[in-house]
Amino acid sequence: MDFTPDDILKGKAPDFKNMKFPAVGVIVLFVLVVGAFTSVFSIGADEVGVVTRFGKYVREAGPGLHVKLPFLIEHHVPVKVTRIFKEEFGFRENVSSRSRSGGSNFQSESIMLTGDLNVLEVNWIVQFQISDPVKFLFKVRNQREAIRDMAEAAMRRLVGDYSVDEVLTRKRVEIDHEVQKELQEILNSYDAGIEIVTVKLQDVTPSDRVKPAFNEVNEAKQEKERVINQAWEAYNKVIPQAKGEAEKTVSFAEGYALSVVNLAKGEAGRFDSVRVAYEKAPEVTRKRLYLDSMEKVLPRVQQKYIVDESSNSVLPLLQLQGGNALQAGGKQ
Repeated sequence: MDFTPDDILKGKAPDFKNMKFPAVGVIVLFVLVVGAFTSVFSIGADEVGVVTRFGKYVREAGPGLHVKLPFLIEHHVPVKVTRIFKEEFGFRENVSSRSRSGGSNFQSESIMLTGDLNVLEVNWIVQFQISDPVKFLFKVRNQREAIRDMAEAAMRRLVGDYSVDEVLTRKRVEIDHEVQKELQEILNSYDAGIEIVTVKLQDVTPSDRVKPAFNEVNEAKQEKERVINQAWEAYNKVIPQAKGEAEKTVSFAEGYALSVVNLAKGEAGRFDSVRVAYEKAPEVTRKRLYLDSMEKVLPRVQQKYIVDESSNSVLPLLQLQGGNALQAGGKQ
């Protein structure tokens, strides 16, 4: 029997006491609907489903549709095992506008003390992936907070082992690698089921309170480098030239020494050959040596006097020149 709201307002309310409802059927239908709804679940392509029964792990479920015990007897947790998660330290990046926010809000994360007692603001990121979903869910509580605490502890310890110049410039890649290695060892010791993909330093700057002093130090270092470069420039101009002159002198001396030695060896060889010839024919060799000597000496003599061995005086010879020699002798 159907009733309208007007019938109820007019006092013709239905008699619920005499009406019959299929209560058992409704309850059974409700139980079946709820059971069917709670016994089917879906796992995405990039996920692994961890199925628990009354909170205890029983199995894993891959991508696709699966069936479990209904009425929350079994519960599933989808874990994204292919996604790369990122944690930011010292700043937060706004994904929608691709802008960064930092400053005093995150200085508790970024302010660090270097090995030479300088203060730096260090911003960095940690990227990680879930390698074992069961360990990730059951071995570590508050996984995100645990990863952040471990990463911050590792970074602070490593930065404290380096000087401010090393952290700012030439040791950044080495620090990234060492922090990643140490963080992975800590996570493995906790059996966390997490694999660190990368650790990357972003912005490393001096604290605002020490920037003026730091800039002065940098200016002094730049001036030092400028003076050193000028000195090297002068060195490169003078030293190579001096080395060239020295090598030239040494080469000339070596050439001179070689020529003198070769000349001496030649003279010694010639003397040996003459000695051998002299031993074979003394008279001929003596006469040849005499003639050779005269051939070298006579061209240097301006006036030559040939004296007869049988002559008792040199006057007849001197008169051949017109008496000039006598006159010259008389004047003297």
